[in-house]
Order: sequence, then C-alpha cells, then structure tokens
Amino acid sequence: MANSRLVYSTDESNICSTCSKVFRKCKCTETQSTTKDDIVRVSRETKGRKGAGVTVITGLNINPVELKEIARKLKIQCGAGGTTKSGQIEIQGDKREIIKNFFEKGGKKVKLSGG
Repeated sequence: MANSRLVYSTDESNICSTCSKVFRKCKCTETQSTTKDDIVRVSRETKGRKGAGVTVITGLNINPVELKEIARKLKIQCGAGGTTKSGQIEIQGDKREIIKNFFEKGGKKVKLSGG
C-alpha cells in the first residue's frame, strides 16, 4: 500500500467555507489577490464575441459569492444580461457610465478603460 492515496472522504476539514469546493480546486484566494490597488476597472470588449460588445468589470477583490451578488445587482441596474467569469463581471452592451455611477455610489474608485 505504498502507492495508495485518498479517493473519497467525508471529512469537511478540507472544504472551503466560502465556495464549498475542495481546497485544491478553490479559487477564492487567487481571485482576492489578483489586483492590489483597489481600483475597479470598467472596460468594453468585443474580442471573441462576433462584434457584440460587453462591459467587463475587473479589480474587485471579493469572493465568488459576493461577486455573483454584485453581478445580479448590476444586471438589474443596467437592464441587461451578464455573467461572472474568472473573477470578473461581464455585462452585455456598453453600460460603462451606469456601472461607473453604481460603484462610485458605493465608495469605490473607478477607472474607465478601453474604447
């Protein structure tokens, strides 16, 4: 049994309390440490979307659960669809000014970037 490894365990000590995933698959700490300047960046992208533009929000150093909640509020505020992908929020359409006002009311520093 020198080459044995644990396949399944009901022990909850190796599960992240934030995202409920196993620690080796958890990306909560990676998301929180990507940017350190606490500036929310709002940009518009069309690459890989067949010309359809989306507004991308990066620089939010929060866990995935809170990120989804902010995305939900932004989608309601903008009246558009959207999603969260790899620590950033994507809102359909060019909604940079609406999103900028949303974060400034919350006390965040916001930078508009991209065309």
